[in-house]
Formats: sequence, structure tokens, C-alpha cells
Amino acid sequence: MLTTKVDRLIETGANRGPERAILVAVESSNRDTVWSSEDSLSELDALARTAGAEVVGTILQRLWHLDSNTYLGKGRAQELSEMEKQLKCDLVIFDDELTPTQQRNLEKMLDARVVDRTALILDIFAQHAHSREGQLQVELAQLEYRLPRLSGQDVEFTRQAGGSRGAAGGVGGAIGVRGPGETKLEIDRRRIRSRISDLKANIEDVRKQRAIHRRQRAAQAIPVIAVVGYTNAGKSTLFNILADANVLAEDKLFATLDPVTRHIVLPNHQEVLLTDTVGFIQKLPTRLIAAFRATLEEIIEADILLEVVDVSHENAIEQSETVQEILDDLGAQDKPHVTALNKIDLLDDPEEVDTTLYPNAVPISALDQQGLDELMTMAAEVLTQNMVFVDVLIPYTKGDLVELFHRRGNVEDEEHQEGGIHMIGRIPRSLHGFYSHYFAY
Repeated sequence: MLTTKVDRLIETGANRGPERAILVAVESSNRDTVWSSEDSLSELDALARTAGAEVVGTILQRLWHLDSNTYLGKGRAQELSEMEKQLKCDLVIFDDELTPTQQRNLEKMLDARVVDRTALILDIFAQHAHSREGQLQVELAQLEYRLPRLSGQDVEFTRQAGGSRGAAGGVGGAIGVRGPGETKLEIDRRRIRSRISDLKANIEDVRKQRAIHRRQRAAQAIPVIAVVGYTNAGKSTLFNILADANVLAEDKLFATLDPVTRHIVLPNHQEVLLTDTVGFIQKLPTRLIAAFRATLEEIIEADILLEVVDVSHENAIEQSETVQEILDDLGAQDKPHVTALNKIDLLDDPEEVDTTLYPNAVPISALDQQGLDELMTMAAEVLTQNMVFVDVLIPYTKGDLVELFHRRGNVEDEEHQEGGIHMIGRIPRSLHGFYSHYFAY
């Protein structure tokens, strides 16, 4: 395991209780975002507390653009240094991803550790990744984040063999190994690159295995509903109730990371697979999306998406827009959509929920189990709209096809006739060939 300066600082303070943190954000006039700086800073506060920090102060600086050297400007950075000493802080958390240059400059000015939003999210993911797949994905993202930030401070020089001079061709030393040797920094970088290569290979194996499972599901023509949404919107609570599962559901950001799939039956008796996925958040690190690509492919391959929106949150619309942006990045923006407007139990008047702002929206309370039948009925309707219509006369000897129609499709009309069972309805496109010999028209 590689040990860096940051790691050593973490180990030193590991037994001192919650780390004291100052949060820092810049409101830049030339940024294109639907989020206000205050809202973003409030979310950073929730992230910090989820990671286990005690927030003792905040700074919001308004600038035309981010300072390329210190993020918030030299004068304000000096004020931050004085504030950090006065409050005896362990770390300073910035609301954007810092460049390596910004981070190095800030570390020189501050006695506390410097952490940006990306590192904070990665830390939370590392705490909550329990499966081997999740741990591989988080480690990959962490190493790719850390590699360009390895500092040359306290660099130690090591030699592969003894040599009395550093320059190539100097006297002394074993033949073939004369020269300056490698710095510890170079060794660390090489080891990280090697580990990144191994992780990518392992994740590719996971991706292939997932692809095999998806092909097996497709062969059985079982539709898949992927549950998506902003972190802490209530996805896992809803999933647990619908699927009678036992997924961890806490009032914390990113309480669960590892996808879980369960078999459920919709009100029209159609069988589907329900998959819970990782929650999204604004400024979600690109490298994290890339690392979790194997997991997020469950969203890409799903038949419909069930988005959970915390309708009681003051930034509900912004959160939903963030989810849509990430779905766009994944290429899943055109998937059929059902929206669960969750947590109506926290509203003063649940009847005033505006369902016109979201596609196929149903107000619900997962906690109180309100509106769930209506939600599942809506999911069945949307799923049916994306199936193919068939009108078939199935011989009585083909009872397996009748049973398959009921389990995988949506039966609109069924009549027992002399020549067989006349069935009208919709089935998954992949099953169309099974019934092509029995068309009644």
C-alpha cells in the first residue's frame, strides 16, 4: 500500500474524534449552473458531515472567475489561513475540484489538510463500497484523482545500486545501473499507474460478467426497471418496500453504492426486474462516472427508468435536472421515464404537488407507503407502451406460451375458443418470434 503525506496526516488524527472542517466556495459570475452557491455550499456541508467531519466555519467568496493559483484569491486565502488557525481546524474543504497547482499552493499556506469536493465524494464512496466491484471502482477513481497530485515535497532518492556520482557515466557504481536512480515520487507514480492498469482490467472482467447476466435476462424477456435519482431522495427506501429487500436506507448521502436487483410483479401481473442504482449528485466527478461505468450500464440497458425525486426538498427541480444531465452523459436520456415524487408526507399540503413538471409523475411517500399502487400501475402502463402488440390464437397444447404471455406481457383480452386460446395484448419485442406462428389476423 502506498503511503503519502496525506495518508500520514490522516493516520495521525485518526483517534482524535471528528475532524474540524472549514468549508470554502466561490460564486463565479461566469459559471453556467442552476445551483446557487449557497445551495451548493449547504450540500457540501451535508457531504462533510456524511464523511464524519464537524463543520465549524464557512467562507463564500464572490469572484468573476476562479483564481488559478489559490481558487479564491491570495488575500482571501490569507484570511482563510488565519481563520483556520483560530478555529484549530484539521481540514479545509473546497466546493469545487482544485487543480494540482491550486492544491499545492493552498497546502503551503495552510496548516490543515486541503480537500476538494471530488476527494470528499471519493472518501464517502470508499466508506460505503462493500462489494468487491464497488471497492475496485472507488479505488480506481481515487488513484486516478491522486496521480497528478503527487507532491514532490519530502522526496527521497533511492538507488538501484551504489554509485558515487549522480550523472550518467560518472565513476564508481555497478555497470549498467549508474545514474541518478529514481526518486520516491517516480516510484510511487509508477506503482500507481501499474495498479490503475490492474484495476481497469479487473473492472473490465466485471463489466463482461454483467453483460453476460444481462444477456441471460434478455433471453428470458424479463423487462428491467432501473431506479435512479439524486442521492438521499429515498431510492433505497422505495426499493426495499417494492422488492421486499433489505438494502441499507439512511438519511445520509450515498448510503448505498452497490446495485441490487430483485424480481417483482406489477399490478397487471407482469414480471419485471427492479434494480437499485447509485445516487447522483451535482458536480459528480467525471472519473467516478467512468469508474462506475460497469455499474451504470444497468441504467443504459434498462427498459424504463424510475426516477425518485424528493419533492419536499427546496432544490427538487435542480436535483432532477442534475439527474437528467448525468443520464444524458450516459446516453440514457431517451429511456422511457416514470417519476416518483417522493416524501409527500413532509409537505403541508400533498394535494398541491405539481405533477406536470415531471414525466409520468406519481406523488408518493415511500416511508408511509402512500401512492405505491398508482406508481406501479404507471410503470406497467409505460412499460406496455414500449412493447409490441399481438393478436394470437394459441393451441391448447401450447400452454407454456399462454403462461409466458401472462408472466412477461400484458394481456388485454383472453377468450377460450374451439381452436385454442385467443389472446390480445402486448409482449416484449424479444418474444415476438415465439408467437409469430399463431397470429390470428
